[in-house]
Amino acid sequence: MTENVRGRLLDELSVVSRRYMASYALFNQAVADHLKLHPTDLQCLNLLSLEDAAVTTGRIAELTGLTTGSATRLVDRLEKAGYVVRERDAVDRRRVLVATVPEKIAEFGRMWDRLGGGWYALFDELEDEEIALIIGHMCRTVDFSTQQIARLRGGDFQEAAEDAS
Repeated sequence: MTENVRGRLLDELSVVSRRYMASYALFNQAVADHLKLHPTDLQCLNLLSLEDAAVTTGRIAELTGLTTGSATRLVDRLEKAGYVVRERDAVDRRRVLVATVPEKIAEFGRMWDRLGGGWYALFDELEDEEIALIIGHMCRTVDFSTQQIARLRGGDFQEAAEDAS
């Protein structure tokens, strides 16, 4: 592949990626509005539903990139909305864990099922190798985004902005 073709493809990828991210952010906002949640709270619920067990507020801070104070306020909002409960750790009674409310998470899952009913059909024409390529790209993007969030939240914005250009 020539450098010129690769450059054009990377430019197109940049445009498509920006549209994809904006589309997802707007979709996330619409879902959050429907559930009467903040978009960050919605994504925290999403991440909590992927965890194997109840987690500490510190873990929520790690998952979301928020400070522990902001994560505590997020948990307060989710608890008030009925999506999570705080409970004492059975092993270490000093620790407080945040657990999802199964009925609310099931309701959350049913809503996603209704909204994403045609999602798998988007991949019907793809070969397994192509799907694996998309998965690899998404994993690298998640890792990259996590690193950039840490840089931005760590006050390293100027350096992050210069590196991106």
